[in-house]
Amino acid sequence: MPTPPLPTPLPPSLAPRLVRTLYGDRATEPRPLASGAWSQAYALTLDGAEVVLRVGAHGEDFAKDEVVARLAGPGLPVPPVLARGEAEGWAYAVSGRVRGTALDDLSGEAVARTLPSLLRALDAAARADLAGTSGYGIWTPDGRAPHASWPEALLAIGTETPRVPGWRAALVDSGIGLGPVEAGLSALAALTPCLPDARRLIHGDLLSRNVLAGEVGITGVLDWGNALYGDPLYDAAWLLHWWPWYPGWRPGDLHAALLTHWRATGPTPAHLRERLHAYLLHIALDALAYCASRGRWDEVRAHVGTVLTLASAGGGESVLIPAGA
Repeated sequence: MPTPPLPTPLPPSLAPRLVRTLYGDRATEPRPLASGAWSQAYALTLDGAEVVLRVGAHGEDFAKDEVVARLAGPGLPVPPVLARGEAEGWAYAVSGRVRGTALDDLSGEAVARTLPSLLRALDAAARADLAGTSGYGIWTPDGRAPHASWPEALLAIGTETPRVPGWRAALVDSGIGLGPVEAGLSALAALTPCLPDARRLIHGDLLSRNVLAGEVGITGVLDWGNALYGDPLYDAAWLLHWWPWYPGWRPGDLHAALLTHWRATGPTPAHLRERLHAYLLHIALDALAYCASRGRWDEVRAHVGTVLTLASAGGGESVLIPAGA
């Protein structure tokens, strides 16, 4: 799955100028690292320590990273945010650097070895103390999410947001229309009686170079801008949805890792297949809307196919859901 470029390119001189202004001779010249859909990362050293500078349009994403870094226990490796602010109309954050290879770049064998540690980290995220927070869905840095229930948060995927605008009109203009979206929402609504009222921390964007791994497991879980409050099984569905997009990754490896993990930490979650089916629908609808807003029509058509396949299947019946779950 390719990582899309920033909607608005950063001025090339911004990062060096920002580093000089903030740190002067204490820091080295920033070197570009990965660029994602919402920010550009740079590597540098500050007072001899390796750090990462990120610059983007959405400072709330960096603020959420800071919140999760404070919440994270030893089982969830999230680098500390050392500084945040705004400069020349852009948000920035400076974080400690963790070394590792992006999950996206691992071979099939390497990603299979990494999965158990990733699933343990997601369990650690689900144990984070959410005292003082409220609501369901994507939360803001003050700990508030906008929805009164988890089903309500999921069904809101049919509504446009400021960050992903214009996708409904784009689908109509493309000739695809809104039929696939309505079919997906109807199928999702039918599954909501099976969903729990759990309100735990969910990452919600585990690929796109947001998980780093070393020889013995994951070394960092980055970019919590899309994090939600809700059922932590959502992150398992995220992996199930995107796994086939990586040709070298074997679906059986993911299925085996998930089933082994759930059985070891048992009991097996109630309504497991129905919950995964609901979240697969939501993730496909989300991806469809995002790609339509960006005019990425080959990907839109792929996601439309996934939505229609899931919508026509019986509750909990999907080739993406592990056999035996």
